[in-house]
Amino acid sequence: MANDKWNNPQKMWDERFAQAEPVYGEHPNAYLCAQAHRLTPGCKILVPGDGYGRNGIWLARQGFRVTTVDLSPIGVERARKSAQAAGLTMSIEEADLAAWNWPVGEFDAVASIFLHLPPDLRPQIHAQMLGALKRGGLLILEAFTPAQLQHSSGGPKQLELLYTTEILQKDFAATEALELLEVKTDLDEGRMHRGRAAVVHGVFRKR
Repeated sequence: MANDKWNNPQKMWDERFAQAEPVYGEHPNAYLCAQAHRLTPGCKILVPGDGYGRNGIWLARQGFRVTTVDLSPIGVERARKSAQAAGLTMSIEEADLAAWNWPVGEFDAVASIFLHLPPDLRPQIHAQMLGALKRGGLLILEAFTPAQLQHSSGGPKQLELLYTTEILQKDFAATEALELLEVKTDLDEGRMHRGRAAVVHGVFRKR
C-alpha cells in the first residue's frame, strides 16, 4: 500500500489508541445504533476491528453477548479496562483478523464498522465474517467510499482501502441485502471522525 502506516497497521493503531483522548469518541457508531432494532434481545454479536471497544461495550450495555477482536494490544487492553469499569462481561480478544481462528456458525450478528481491509485480504475476511454467522444472522456494515477522498472527516487516503456498493455486492453475493447504499452523512465520532463524510451502509442476511 502506498502509505507506510498502512503497511504496519498495528503500529498505527497502537499510536492512536495510546493517546489519552478517545480519538474516535466514546459513543457508539450512529449507524450501528440505528440498525440495532433488527437484533434479537440477548443475541450473540461479533465486532471485528473494535479498537478500544466503543461499539462492543455499547452493545454489551444493551444486553447483547459480545465478542470483540482487534489487532492493537493497546486498544484491546483499553477495551478490557473500560468493560471492567462498566461491570460488563464480554470477550475481548487481541488478534490479526487475517490469522485469527474464526468461529463458524456461532454468532447472530456481526458489526463491521469502518473496518477497511486491503484488497488482498478483504474477500477472505468478509467470507469469514459470513462464516461466523448462524443461518439468518445479520452483518451490519458502515465504511467509507472513494468519495470520502474529497472530505477531511477521516478514513484511509488510499483508494484501494475504500468500499463501494459493487465491492460489497460481490463480497456478500451469497446473502440477502436488506440495505445497501452509498450516502453522505455527518460524523461526530471524536476528533478523527468528524464532519461531512461519504459512506456505504449495508445490512446483509445470511441465507
